[in-house]
Amino acid sequence: MDLRTLRAFVEVVRQGGFSPAAKALFVTQPTISKAIRQLEDELGLPLLDRHGHRITPSAAGDIVLRHASRMLALRDELKAELQDLAGLARGTLKIGLPLVGSSLLFAPLFTRYRQQHPGIDIQLSEHGSLQLETLLRAGQLELAASLLPVADDFDFQVVRREPLMVLMPASHPLAGRATLRLNDLRDEPLVLQESGFVMHRMLRQACTQRGFEPTIAAQSSQVEFLIALVASGLGLAFLPRLIIDKPRQTGLTAVLLDEPDIRWDMAMVWHKEAYLSQAAQAWLALLASHTPATPPTGEATSR
Repeated sequence: MDLRTLRAFVEVVRQGGFSPAAKALFVTQPTISKAIRQLEDELGLPLLDRHGHRITPSAAGDIVLRHASRMLALRDELKAELQDLAGLARGTLKIGLPLVGSSLLFAPLFTRYRQQHPGIDIQLSEHGSLQLETLLRAGQLELAASLLPVADDFDFQVVRREPLMVLMPASHPLAGRATLRLNDLRDEPLVLQESGFVMHRMLRQACTQRGFEPTIAAQSSQVEFLIALVASGLGLAFLPRLIIDKPRQTGLTAVLLDEPDIRWDMAMVWHKEAYLSQAAQAWLALLASHTPATPPTGEATSR
């Protein structure tokens, strides 16, 4: 079984179609179609269900996807270990970043990393934390930044611990408060990050635990759009303090959310069973050198 055909199949499922898969792999669409036909002929089963322009894996395709993802991950681990024989003179760092806070936390560090290790090729993926965790499990990423807590099959190194702030118009009745509890917001329309973000799930679960369902006025993956929606009066938003501290639109204010179980704790995460290349270890070492020895909560910086 050719790993190239497996890679084509995985990418078709991941991208949701033949054309985007061909674009992602820098090949033509007929090449992708031929690879899928070869794989289906070899296995004797249809692997894809076609619903108009939408493509999903069949029952057999789900099985192939699971094993193919692991086989491709093992190939990448093999290549990484062989590259490590040459030290950090060359290699690849596959890392995933969330859409919130990455520009502030990581952009300067990538410049430093490139200066220290110019032979390392950095491959970035940007998604919500839940999608990044899926890519880690599939072996398509070595490291990813994600909010804590994470599942037991991951290990992590803390990057930044931040309280959440409630962003609202300065004219809002709650704007004069020093702090807010989640129960204070049970009747307020909220503007949340999309459901693929850990913070969305965390806030929904916290509201349920307190006996109410939040009124969600809108969802977005873009921080600036969330802020604009708040400025327009659509609802209140939750953002970490480091983002709130940036210059923002006039007419807005932020109040501290006084809930110890709802925080923005960012960590670099990896799968416990995965091989960490020297390129990944160098990135973690660089992060550690720029992380405060004692986080604001007083907890340890790694597990």
